[in-house]
Amino acid sequence: MSNYTYLTKEGFDRLTAELEEMKSTGRQEVAAAIAEAREKGDLSENAEYDAAKDAQGLLELKINELEKVMANARVLDASDLDDSTVVVLSKVTIRNVKTKKEITYQLVSESEADLKLKKISVSSPIGSGLLGKEPGDIATIETPNGNLEFEIVKISLV
Repeated sequence: MSNYTYLTKEGFDRLTAELEEMKSTGRQEVAAAIAEAREKGDLSENAEYDAAKDAQGLLELKINELEKVMANARVLDASDLDDSTVVVLSKVTIRNVKTKKEITYQLVSESEADLKLKKISVSSPIGSGLLGKEPGDIATIETPNGNLEFEIVKISLV
């Protein structure tokens, strides 16, 4: 895939809100913690100050990473996509060739992946193995316990 992060409108809005929250409230909370720790005296032996500065560094790192994701984000509209092959945003029903068990996943970007909601990342082993497949194709997924084969049963878009 490319360097772009493909997001749904909902995912883009959620990440935008998260970034704004970190930039405003998050930075204010960290600054307050640093100021409080600074008031407690000698900074060379102040563990609270060190912890607050570490928290500030982590927050800024998260903000930087999220800004990179947002800079390369492309919002996808399901109506613009083709449902003849598996692409980002596809809902794919797959059947385990060995057990005959069926399951449906939606392929999304890493930042939107949530296994509880059956949303898997296109960069995960299963997600990348399904990309470009058509109904009836067999996708062989390499796992630590050996290869799994899944038949593409159905493809739909959100």
